[in-house]
Parts: sequence; C-alpha cells; structure tokens
Amino acid sequence: MKFNSLKVYKRCMIKKLKIRIRDLNPHIVCILCAGYFIDATTITECLHTFCKSCIVKFLQTSKHCPMCNIKVHETQPLLNLKSDRTLQDIVYKIVPSLWENELKQREDFEKMRGLTETNTEGCKEEEDSNKEDGLSNQHLYIHDELVHVQVEPLRNGPSTRDPFIRDGRQYVRCSVRAQIYHLKKLIRKLWPETMNKEVEIVCSGKVMSDHYCLKRVWLSSWKDKNPPLVLQFYMKKKPL
Repeated sequence: MKFNSLKVYKRCMIKKLKIRIRDLNPHIVCILCAGYFIDATTITECLHTFCKSCIVKFLQTSKHCPMCNIKVHETQPLLNLKSDRTLQDIVYKIVPSLWENELKQREDFEKMRGLTETNTEGCKEEEDSNKEDGLSNQHLYIHDELVHVQVEPLRNGPSTRDPFIRDGRQYVRCSVRAQIYHLKKLIRKLWPETMNKEVEIVCSGKVMSDHYCLKRVWLSSWKDKNPPLVLQFYMKKKPL
C-alpha cells in the first residue's frame, strides 16, 4: 500500500504544472491601457504597477493612484515612481512575442522620426550638458540593474587584416542603461589600435546600433542564454 502511494506521489511530482496566461492577466495587465506591461513602473506609496507611459500621462492631470486613489505626491508625483525591471522581465518571458512586437514598433517609430541617425549626436549633446550642469562627477546609474558583458574581437570578421595585439577575454559590469555607443568608447581605450577607427559591435551575429541599450540587446539577442552577454567587435574596412 505504501509502495502504491509513493508511486502516485512521484507521478504527481513529475507531472508539469500548467498555468493559463489568462489566469495571470490580473497581475501583468495595465488597467490604464488594458495591455500587458511595457516598462513596468510602480508607485512606491501603494505598490500598484502600470505601464510607464500610461502612469506618467495619467499623473499629468491627477496626483492620485488610479487604482486605490491614494495621493502619490503633493506637488511632484513622478518622484514616487520606480521602474520594476523584475516584473517586466517576467512579463516578457511569459507573454509570447511581446518583446519582439514592442521592439519592432520602436524601430518603426525611430525610422519614421529619423531618430536612428541623430541619436549618437544626441548622446554627445546630453553628455556635454551634464558636464555643464556639474553632473559629470555624479554616478547617475548607481541604483541601476547591472549586466555582465564579455567584450572580445571578432577574429573571423571583416577586420582580419587588422590583427589585435591584446588576446584573452575582457569582462565589464555596467548598467543596463549603458548604450552600445558607450561600449565603443571603452573598446577604443582597451584596444589602442581601434583609436580613430570605425568600430562595429556584434551580438549573436547581428550588428548593434549605437543607441541600443544593453537591456535591449540582452532581451532581443541573449535572453535565452546564460550570462555573461557576449559582444564582439571589429574595425570596418575603409572603402577603396
């Protein structure tokens, strides 16, 4: 009798528990837009979560939480908003194709607005303005989620004519908000032979745009793989 009970127990343990996504919808759907969370943002006063764009737009005309009506802040409600990256990662993993669709919409928006070509200049202008405001000495990313990145030359890529002096793997840990543009500056410091040359960064065989943040690179090209995030680079050949 004990043997049969143990056998049934093992079968129950081995059987996979299936959860329907509609049962999770109350926890991962924004009540303001009735869609799945995008850039999930939580009100610190009551811990209710919404899409970032939805709650920011809502708080422009109200200072109260749309769910519980608690006052968020007397004068500056946006100060009591905090990005919930863990919840957002969960949403992207359990909702099929949500991140891919969002990524395509962002790329279409950037192309339509012409942001792809001018974003690098915008990064430089923002960096210069931060220095003028005295913010260059402050660590603005100290509370950000960190990502481990492995940077290495693409040996079999278009840059085989320009051999790199340094061998071995190079690791760096930085904020998920850091952009490809910032990593290119780091590469030029670590590999002097890349100085004053055009560098391209590749992840999973795809060339990354300068304005891509590491969070976007991870979710689009590395989310099903183990860390660290491997990024390879090569020097573009000059046209003849």
